[in-house]
Amino acid sequence: MSGIRGAAPGRKMAEWIYFIHPSREDFAATMTAEEDRVWGEHFERLKRLLADGTLVLAGPTLGRINTGVAVIEAPDETAARRIMEEDPTIASGLATGELRGFRVSLLRGRTG
Repeated sequence: MSGIRGAAPGRKMAEWIYFIHPSREDFAATMTAEEDRVWGEHFERLKRLLADGTLVLAGPTLGRINTGVAVIEAPDETAARRIMEEDPTIASGLATGELRGFRVSLLRGRTG
């Protein structure tokens, strides 16, 4: 085992999941122009995190409650929390974040 809390055997980074809770129901359908701009920054940042290998997956839940979900790799909780708190949606106060340790047990295309 790698010795990092939450890390899968043979993996160097622990996995974390963070939830993005928007400030109201039907958020995606009722965004203001400013909220849409911040969510655009959020999406561009997620694409950068994906490109640099930090982001495993991300997406919103559908329906009236649009909770965002991001699975990331980070060496420890402090680093994972920093990634979450720097998300433009959370840093701007448009949403709140919730961080939990996570283990990707099965993922198409990933062996082991």
